[in-house]
Amino acid sequence: QVQLVESGGGLVQAGGSLRLSCAVSGRTFSRYAMGWFRQAPGKEREFVAAIRWSGGSTYYADSVKGRFTISRDNAKNTVYLQMNSLKPEDTAVYYCAADSDPSLLISRKVSAYDYWGQGTQVTVST
Repeated sequence: QVQLVESGGGLVQAGGSLRLSCAVSGRTFSRYAMGWFRQAPGKEREFVAAIRWSGGSTYYADSVKGRFTISRDNAKNTVYLQMNSLKPEDTAVYYCAADSDPSLLISRKVSAYDYWGQGTQVTVST
């Protein structure tokens, strides 16, 4: 079993920054792909960013490219999402997720990820 625990959410003004953390524990996950998703009220959960645990290839949604950075610290078993130049439309619950059997191309689909954290709220005010 894999446990994911997010932290770092909060309230920030537009243009500000936040860094989300996802602490990973449980099985070894050197092959895993790790993703960040978000869900705003009344909307479907959507892909934000992903990274391979080994190798470091990164993927981003067009809406966050150039503003958000996903990274991982293997020694700390933690994945991060650095969010800069935040906009009100970034307001959502952010979820960390793990795909235990990623394909060559990391999936952006919610259904591909089999482990999820509880989510952390990010609110961006005008």
